[in-house]
Amino acid sequence: MTKQRVIIMGAAGRDFHNFNVYFRDNESYEVAAFTATQIPNIEGRLYPPELAGTLYPNGIPIHPETELVELIKKRQIDQVVFAYSDVTHEYVMRQASMALAAGADYRLLGPRHTMLKSAKPVVSICATRTGSGKSQTTRRVCENLQGLGKKVVAIRHPMPYGDLARQAVQRFAGCDDLDDHECTIEEREEYEPHLDRGTVVYAGVDYEAILRQAEAEADVVVWDGGNNDLPFYQPDLHIVVVDPHRPGHEVKYHPGETNLRLADVVVINKIDTANADAIAEVRRNIQSLAPEAIVVDAASPITVNDPATIRNRRVLVVEDGPTLTHGEMAYGAGWVAAQRFGAAEIIDPRPYAVGSILATYQKYPATGAVLPAMGYGDTQVRELEQTINATPCDLVIIGTPIDLGKLLNIQHPYQRVGYNLQEIGQPTLKEILEGRFGTNS
Repeated sequence: MTKQRVIIMGAAGRDFHNFNVYFRDNESYEVAAFTATQIPNIEGRLYPPELAGTLYPNGIPIHPETELVELIKKRQIDQVVFAYSDVTHEYVMRQASMALAAGADYRLLGPRHTMLKSAKPVVSICATRTGSGKSQTTRRVCENLQGLGKKVVAIRHPMPYGDLARQAVQRFAGCDDLDDHECTIEEREEYEPHLDRGTVVYAGVDYEAILRQAEAEADVVVWDGGNNDLPFYQPDLHIVVVDPHRPGHEVKYHPGETNLRLADVVVINKIDTANADAIAEVRRNIQSLAPEAIVVDAASPITVNDPATIRNRRVLVVEDGPTLTHGEMAYGAGWVAAQRFGAAEIIDPRPYAVGSILATYQKYPATGAVLPAMGYGDTQVRELEQTINATPCDLVIIGTPIDLGKLLNIQHPYQRVGYNLQEIGQPTLKEILEGRFGTNS
């Protein structure tokens, strides 16, 4: 039988997982290439033979997505598999139009072929958009499960930006492990808050191997999702976070709408800072797409150590990178804090951006007058540092989940913004989790 020749379109996450669980040992297919977008420094590399399996002794090349049409024609590709997240439905079908016009079929793999089954209970926390509040929701779930006496291990959606073979299975039990694995700023933002609370975190590339190792030390596995992607593991409880600051996005983005349709629990976050009409629109969409889901109202209260130092100051606001870029938010928690605590002016950092930080603004022009904390490698980290220090301000407000001052030489005074999930009324996540995972349940 002639093998179907395949290209997997991805962003160094879902694409690798789909390959591992569906294509790696499947002799009906030959994966000729991956394409990459969203994440810098992935294209031009190789998915290594150590991970690709016996059918791919030379590994699999990773090309820029801009070469897709050329690759389809040159490599006589039969199927293009779309495998990344946080894009509009229109965008997904535009890629389909290019693939079809170039002569290939176009395909999406669903949960039945890509979710792995765990021997332990799984709680998944996902979202309809990047920046909705998955991280604080995940922390809340872990705390509640630990309060029930459960040993919890968090498995984070992949962020494999380094040596893929070395990153196949990563275990983080303390902050020293972040240095050992040479984690990027984005990775640290996701892992460090868990570690500060005593939760072991796994991540990497081979998520079946990760799961089997994590199961050995967990009573409950918590899937800590990325972007608005679907979980890699079959959940026993699927919690989905929606953002009323972007009403309507829960039905317009892939695969966020799928997450909402699959949800057992929907958390409407940021109710304290969203307007009533937007919240009402989100509620209508939940009722339409997930009428059986339990709805939890929640806020993400913002705190700083010294609000008085913000008042009447000219401030530079640094925000979580992915929330501003492919999450398409023009602001985040840092901007809200600057407004709430009386900053005289929010300084636009774009005139002072250098190198890849300037390129980020050019690629994502909708980003507002705030600085995305990009840091996918040493060079970008230094360019972020240069941009912060070149921006004339009295104070830097850091809205990222970690202390950037530990990684950067920030020459201005700075304050960090804190935010944790806080349920409003009932039901609470604790009540829901007790009903599912309590000692007598």
